[in-house]
Amino acid sequence: MRVYVPLTLPALAEAYKTGELGTGPFVAYAVTPGLREWYLSEDIEELEYAALGRAALASLRLLAADPDAPRRRVVVAVDVPDGAASTDPDRALEPAALGEVTVKAGVPLAKAAAAVHVDAEDAEPDVSAAADALEAADGGDDDAQFVVDGADDHELLWYATQEIPSLVALG
Repeated sequence: MRVYVPLTLPALAEAYKTGELGTGPFVAYAVTPGLREWYLSEDIEELEYAALGRAALASLRLLAADPDAPRRRVVVAVDVPDGAASTDPDRALEPAALGEVTVKAGVPLAKAAAAVHVDAEDAEPDVSAAADALEAADGGDDDAQFVVDGADDHELLWYATQEIPSLVALG
């Protein structure tokens, strides 16, 4: 099963240093039944892109909680064994929990077989503004939500796992 783990650049640096992505349990995002129902698509690539987007929003939340982290969203795509991640059936259709899974145990960073996705440098002002507006957006402020949505105007760049050392140098 492919899961998308939201991080920040400092958290990616820590994972690189320890060789482990989380110690488990930790939150990630994946193509879940709730995400399928919400997204109304059977195209697995579209569904995985939606899960990646959910993880990017979670990364934005991590940035909002860490004002010292460089203002770039980070998502690591990891393949875990079936059964290593589970959903909470009681929250499956809650908007805040769409695609959310709990990975039960730590995952060696070397298993990040798919990729690392990171914002480009030119996204930093919009990502910073989105992180600052997140609390107000969560409270129902439409203008703040517009600012948060502005971060989605920036596609996350794809990096091979061999490029993690150069990404760590950014943070």
